[in-house]
Amino acid sequence: MAKPMDTRRRIASTVLAASGALFGASACATDDGVPARDSVVVATQAAPASLDFTSTGGAAVPQAMMSNVYETLVRIDDTGTPQPFLAESWEESADGTTYTFHLREDVTFSDGTPFTAGTAAFSIDYVKNHWTNGLKKQMDAVEEAHALDSHTLVVTLAAPDPDWLWSMGTLTGAMMAPASIDRLATDPLGTGPYRVSSFRVGESIAFHARPDYWGGPVKSDAAIRYFDDSTAAVNALRTGDADVVWAMQAPQLLDALPEDITVDIGTTNGEVLFSMNNNRAPFDDPDVRRAAAYAIDRDAINAVVYNGLATDTGGAPVPPTDPWYTGENFYPFDPDRARALLAGRTPEVTITVPNLAYAQTASELIYSQLADVGFRVRLETVEFPAVWLNDVLNGHDYQASLVAHVEPRDLGMLFGNPDYYLGYDSAAVRAALADGDREAAVKTIMADAGALTLANAPNVVLYAPGVGGLNPNVVTDALELRRVEK
Repeated sequence: MAKPMDTRRRIASTVLAASGALFGASACATDDGVPARDSVVVATQAAPASLDFTSTGGAAVPQAMMSNVYETLVRIDDTGTPQPFLAESWEESADGTTYTFHLREDVTFSDGTPFTAGTAAFSIDYVKNHWTNGLKKQMDAVEEAHALDSHTLVVTLAAPDPDWLWSMGTLTGAMMAPASIDRLATDPLGTGPYRVSSFRVGESIAFHARPDYWGGPVKSDAAIRYFDDSTAAVNALRTGDADVVWAMQAPQLLDALPEDITVDIGTTNGEVLFSMNNNRAPFDDPDVRRAAAYAIDRDAINAVVYNGLATDTGGAPVPPTDPWYTGENFYPFDPDRARALLAGRTPEVTITVPNLAYAQTASELIYSQLADVGFRVRLETVEFPAVWLNDVLNGHDYQASLVAHVEPRDLGMLFGNPDYYLGYDSAAVRAALADGDREAAVKTIMADAGALTLANAPNVVLYAPGVGGLNPNVVTDALELRRVEK
């Protein structure tokens, strides 16, 4: 049962006060690679292990790199519509297979080399031929990319693809300098307003504002600082060591905030997925997966983990901003139905839980809910990102796990590849995705209980006094630091 609001406030205040001494005024000093106090500092969680998203999945790297270091030919607005950016305009052929982009002529990479149609073609080819990130599938539609002249790029698709132009506004559309390829993990080159000045694994990324940025002067340097938990991030805000807390993952702390801290809540692409390894017992049995889906009380998880601020998607891996979202409740909470599907069996399940606050809290509820219907459950906590990525995402060495998948429009990546860590294999889903019928694909995935979305996570943003400017709605990958007004 949830504690009354005044009790929550007292507990949160005590925790914040007790941990405040951990963060001194030197936390943003320039000698540790983080910009000084007159720079923009954003606090968040889930630090990246490298800066190279061409070979690493997850949201942390593109969140930091996109719109700050890398930019794209088009930008995605709040309605999901591509708008001109590095490409000032474009034409699409009548049959939808040829795009002709007219590029800006005043853009350079951060090493001073010009951005041209040749480098744009190189970036597209690099995704197709060298990326190992599963999102490279978004570029499969491209048959050829070539420079017609220095600022005219022609891209030919093998067949019309209604999502390809949209994907060019995300990380797969990042325009990269050929000279950057050997340094992607630590010092990438892009056309964006910043260049990385310091990267401390697990701690921070510092950015130096480019004086020659084509989009005009950038007001200040910036940094992203990473914290293990939301309490630490909030304390950094309270003590002046951060200007913004982005994606604060403990909404229960909101009641304890000082009145001069601004709270902004937006939507995300983040499906908090209870992943069941379809290739490993007991979840290689669809009835066991369905039993787990009926056993989990998503409303309770939303209330405890997100203070009711998350969106219930009916268990489906589709954020409500996607056009194929239907709102259907595929797995209402029904413990009796779960028990019937188990038919007296007591499956043994280890849930491999990343050491992220929302995952830890949700896993404790799931433990009780699964145990209530007959599962024998064990929780195993692992470090995120390093161990979780190695063992679960890459090694597929797990039975069940949970993590937020925040890449936009990632239905095909999650369920269209049998070799992905979910192990979901459906020819019908792959055919529906190829035909662009995502609503049919979702219905089949949910009938199979390929995975269960616990909630579509909210984006909770906190600002120090006098700070603002960010769009709280997460549309693509980027946390656009130059938008912070201080």
